[in-house]
Amino acid sequence: MDKFVIKQSKNSDNRTLEQCEIKRRVDNNAVDLNDESPRKKLKSRAGGGEETDLPPLSSEPESARDVKYFWERLRAEGLNCDYTKIFSKPEADDIFLQLENVLEYFSGEQTRVQVFGKWHDIPRKQVTYGDLGLTYTYSGVTLAPKPWLPVLEMIRDRVTQATGHTFNFVLINRYKDGSDHIGEHRDDEKELEPLSPIASVSFGACRDFIFRHRDSRGRGATRHLEPVKLLLGHGSLLMMNYPTNIYWYHSLPVRKKVLVPRVNLTFRKILLSPKN
Repeated sequence: MDKFVIKQSKNSDNRTLEQCEIKRRVDNNAVDLNDESPRKKLKSRAGGGEETDLPPLSSEPESARDVKYFWERLRAEGLNCDYTKIFSKPEADDIFLQLENVLEYFSGEQTRVQVFGKWHDIPRKQVTYGDLGLTYTYSGVTLAPKPWLPVLEMIRDRVTQATGHTFNFVLINRYKDGSDHIGEHRDDEKELEPLSPIASVSFGACRDFIFRHRDSRGRGATRHLEPVKLLLGHGSLLMMNYPTNIYWYHSLPVRKKVLVPRVNLTFRKILLSPKN
């Protein structure tokens, strides 16, 4: 399987990522990010060992042309993801405190999901924000977003600045500690705009994030493909691009040693219902 991670350009604010990201693992390949030289490039795992300098992730809007991010590209069979840090530590600390103060999470029936015909309480807090008139349905629950908050608009706009992609909806999950988690799933709901990426922004505790190919799951696995594991750090952005959510499931497993909270925001492009 063709697997590699490539470092791209970075500015002075991104010369080192958070300590939890210094040793990242992608399958069995360890990536050392504790490199203070912005000119050093990671050798391609699949390109014969030569240094590779890829073009920018996407065309940037006019306001972002002088801002460069240090992108890692995660590639495997059907896996197409990009990872960077878009907020400095002081910015991320401030945003995390704002989110803790202003977010109003769902309660009651909106905190349950249906799995194989049975209802279960979700092991985390959850809420959605976005444009008026949108709905999002998964696991038997239909969620209508609350109106955008200024801090959420600021995060959304930073993601757009960094990637060139626009989003009209965000699903937010709060994990109080390492006991809160999310099981293997794919974000492939019918409301999502085809081909549009999902942008995952993280604040707070660093947590393991694991991709598993659909053919390698459970007792009925038809192939043996190694899972892809990375650490999502404070102030980071993970872009899950097409066709990742067709072929790969992802999860945030239990990590008992994590004692502090994490807030994750997944920005999406939702199609407006024909009824609206």
